[in-house]
Amino acid sequence: MSFIASTPKPPYYAVIFTSTRTEGEHGYGEMAMRMVELAQQQPGFLGVESAREEVGITVSYWADLASIKRWKANAEHLAAQKTGRESWYASFKVRISKVERDYGC
Repeated sequence: MSFIASTPKPPYYAVIFTSTRTEGEHGYGEMAMRMVELAQQQPGFLGVESAREEVGITVSYWADLASIKRWKANAEHLAAQKTGRESWYASFKVRISKVERDYGC
C-alpha cells in the first residue's frame, strides 16, 4: 500500500491542513480515521496523505472547489472541526491550492 495518493492528471485541488496538537489523545486518532473514511465517500475526493510529528500535515485532494465546499459543510465533518478547535489543536491552518502540475516516480 502506498502512502502517496494516486491523483489524476492536473488540474485538481489540494486542501493542506497543518496543525499542532494539544496534550492527550481525547479520541483524536479514532476521529482522524473516521474523517478519512468519510472523505473517501464524498463526491470529488481524489486521495489523502498525512504525517504527524511535532507538526501534523494532512493533504487531501479534490476534483474541484465545489467538492471542497461540500466536504467543509458535511455535518459529521463540522462536528469534528468544532471538537478540533475546542480540544485537539493548539493551532492549525488550512490552505487550499490548485495543483497545476505533478510528477514523480
